[in-house]
Amino acid sequence: MLQGSILQKLDTAHRGGKRPLNFGVYHKNTLIALCHALEDFILESEGKPLLIAAFQQGKWYLQEAERYNDLAEHSSQVVIMATGDTSFAEHPTSQRSNVTLVDLEPSDPVAQEWHLIIMSETYTAMVLCQELSAADYGSKGQPQEDRERKFYGFWTFEPELVRETIELAISHIGGYDQSLQKSLTEQAQQITAALGSKKRDDIGQVVYRVVDYLERFEQDLYQAEDEQLQTLPLSEQDLDNNLLSNKVQAFLRMAQLIDQADVTNPMAAAEVATLCEAMGQLLDLPAWQIKRLRLAGWLHRLAPLQGVEDTLEPTKSTVQQQAVAQQEAMPKSSVLRVMPQLQAIAHIITHQTEHWDGSGQPDGLAYDAIPLESRILALITAFQQRLKDYQSQETPLAQALNDCKASAGTVFDPKLLDALELLVVGMQQGMSLQVNQPKIAAGMWLLDSYATQEA
Repeated sequence: MLQGSILQKLDTAHRGGKRPLNFGVYHKNTLIALCHALEDFILESEGKPLLIAAFQQGKWYLQEAERYNDLAEHSSQVVIMATGDTSFAEHPTSQRSNVTLVDLEPSDPVAQEWHLIIMSETYTAMVLCQELSAADYGSKGQPQEDRERKFYGFWTFEPELVRETIELAISHIGGYDQSLQKSLTEQAQQITAALGSKKRDDIGQVVYRVVDYLERFEQDLYQAEDEQLQTLPLSEQDLDNNLLSNKVQAFLRMAQLIDQADVTNPMAAAEVATLCEAMGQLLDLPAWQIKRLRLAGWLHRLAPLQGVEDTLEPTKSTVQQQAVAQQEAMPKSSVLRVMPQLQAIAHIITHQTEHWDGSGQPDGLAYDAIPLESRILALITAFQQRLKDYQSQETPLAQALNDCKASAGTVFDPKLLDALELLVVGMQQGMSLQVNQPKIAAGMWLLDSYATQEA
């Protein structure tokens, strides 16, 4: 990681903290598809974002200058950082009043970075990467084809991380233009002050766009190979894996953002995933099924509840009411279904709102017709929520279990309540469950052949 780069400074600030950054390696073409998806949402967003981008070299910016003209029309300010090239500043986009070019010195470590930082009151997103060094590529050396170039870093929707990174970028810009630094600082402060004052844009739509872009690029990759009547060579397979990993990452990041927005239950996904895994082990399920159940736990809040009432109590908390209202407005089909490799996970999550007696939704399934993983997920999510509700009480485990047992035979599978009771006894006797966040940058490895099969 280059000393003095924005990525290195952000990493240093977070190293050893409670929120470590999830780094990964990205092919250039994967980053292009990802950045285009995040950029294009600016055209639909209600906010007027501050956009800061680093293109390494001016020639890369010139390839994107036309689309940046469209982006500038929907942005309050666009700043482009790159080493200067011939005609770097002559393109019509560069002449716009709200577009500013920062001509980086070739020795500047940021000249080796690829940034896209978007911040408005309603939409935040960023890509923060730097190209691998010759040593990083190993014995094969740097790739001959441009599309096989690789970058190290991460991307996110998290408002706080975006705010922190844009401050680092503005500070770096100050080394070249102090008046621009002052202007950008004022804009960033105004946006930060207004965060939360307006309804945020639907991150689900952004994720859908990200996955769609990556899907289309993957299809183009396979189509090109089919036309040559060849199977994917190793380098192409590596690129395909990178695309797949980023599609999974998009959903995991969305789930992470949903949890962070829930101040009363910010670890819901990770805790549900851990409890689901423990339940699967207690039921002696095969490893592939436990793995699939764990992934469903991490992603379970992405799916709509379809207006199903609270299964345990008529009175909902404000957070629960907001979640139900938000999910009622979503389409019946889970957003996960746009990705073929997550069809089974989508099926599990869609049917978590079925009831044992057939009174649930979306299909009114009953008894063993409800997928086993869906029955487990439904019980565990209710149990986890009740643990949070009773966390200030003396016996939260017992109280949460009793609430769930009251719905045995109507909402929940009675046999699973017996298993949950055994799990609770173990926890009361000191059994510790390690709650871990998913390694987002390694998203592809959360899938296997079984995860793609219909539940």
